[in-house]
Amino acid sequence: MAEQQDHHKELQLLPSPPSTESPVRKHRPTVITTDHHHHNRSSSMIHHDLDLKLSISLSSISTAEELPNGGGGGVEALKWQAAEQIRLAAIEKAYAERVRELTRREMEMAQSEFARARVMWQKAREEVERAERLKERSMTKMDTACLEITCHSCRQRFRP
Repeated sequence: MAEQQDHHKELQLLPSPPSTESPVRKHRPTVITTDHHHHNRSSSMIHHDLDLKLSISLSSISTAEELPNGGGGGVEALKWQAAEQIRLAAIEKAYAERVRELTRREMEMAQSEFARARVMWQKAREEVERAERLKERSMTKMDTACLEITCHSCRQRFRP
């Protein structure tokens, strides 16, 4: 019977130790905001951090009160704090990487749009130049056409 209990694995969720919990950390939600520049809308997601300690053990977890002389609870608390800081740093690093990737994509899209705008501006400038050449050509043709107009009664050329 005792062997069955030893081999029985137990999953326990424990709240963070109250002595190591920071009041600032307890009530600070994590806010993630994304902005899609083509749709001009932003969405905010608020994640409330739950400080839970996940433990898989062969026997029940003993608390500091159950152990003699505090059982090195201070060391465990420090280890837990270090692990929590590492976990938070990893989350912040992942968030920073995601923001960096989104920023890189935004820059690529902006450069692409700028290149397209430059091509459109160049085409518009070429069309304006072509229209001006057409105008000049039509003005010279009109001048020569006006010189060819003559009056039938007096046989003199028309002068504009």
